[in-house]
Amino acid sequence: MPEVAAYAVDSPTGDYHPTTITRREPGPTEVFFDIHYAGICHSDIHTARGEWGPITYPFVGGHEIAGVVSQVGSEVTKFKVGDRVGVGCFVDSCRECEMCRQGEEQFCTSRPGTVWTYNGVGRDGLPTNGGYSKGITVEQDYLIRVPDEVSLEHAAPLMCAGITTYNPLKRWGAGPGKRVGIVGMGGLGHMGVQFAAALGAETIVLGRTLAKRDDGLALGASDYVSTQDADAMKALRGSFDLILSTISDGIDLNAMLGLLKAHGVLVNVGLPQNSSTFDIGVLTGQARVLAGSNIGGIAETQAMLDFCAEHDLRPIVEVISADKINEAYENVVSSKVRYRYVIDASTI
Repeated sequence: MPEVAAYAVDSPTGDYHPTTITRREPGPTEVFFDIHYAGICHSDIHTARGEWGPITYPFVGGHEIAGVVSQVGSEVTKFKVGDRVGVGCFVDSCRECEMCRQGEEQFCTSRPGTVWTYNGVGRDGLPTNGGYSKGITVEQDYLIRVPDEVSLEHAAPLMCAGITTYNPLKRWGAGPGKRVGIVGMGGLGHMGVQFAAALGAETIVLGRTLAKRDDGLALGASDYVSTQDADAMKALRGSFDLILSTISDGIDLNAMLGLLKAHGVLVNVGLPQNSSTFDIGVLTGQARVLAGSNIGGIAETQAMLDFCAEHDLRPIVEVISADKINEAYENVVSSKVRYRYVIDASTI
């Protein structure tokens, strides 16, 4: 079984440190690929620190993974050695339940259900470990092909941040003739702006400050409004078809819902730690919709990568060495990273 270098944390309050983990030899329909880059998602931090419930330590984070195939099983037909591939938030599912048959493997309803890239249990019965490592073994049906037009360091964050924003925009009809608001211009929001604009929607960023205004306009937004500007927010009331909220530190639901037209939709992909409340009348008065969204299935994730290649869309990344993971975590929590950290796996 392959032994690969990795970075792991041993407790909710511990620091990441170098270690070695074991990956299984590829089965007949499995692929082993050498990891080149792994993005840092806020979900990695919540999980590593035990903020979303008990986890198995030592823990290796990372579910935004991109690299190159180096070994394939005897029955693999979809990939070959040398192919550029990626893995997102999950690595397996039952394939037989209604959700899996619909291409939404992330909602697998069997037991044990969707097998997450980390803090899950793999088909070998062992805990799954993420992408802060040199290589990983994955079933071919759960790999994403990275188009030649997309570099691997940019592909990595698309496996989570990309599909997390692409999925709800597509589902709720962002496109020509629609006005779309993107709340927050961070690691998720800056991709949401690009997707909404590329889909043909009039796109407006709603941020606390105007610090990233130039970036937002450069990425395709037609306007950038501070949510602290009462007059500007008042002028936007009842004007949006769709608002995508990407923030994870609380949202004024009443204020955001009030920006929607009749039948408009507010979709949340951020996960604030504290509960949120709103007035039911804000929904019923205009038949508005309050929704949540997660990631996407394998086919949709592939479609998202292909869409990025076609429209020349890229996350804005800061590539770091593995020994900077602990510092990067603190910067993410403190909102000191502008967009997305990506680990150069050659430094692991």
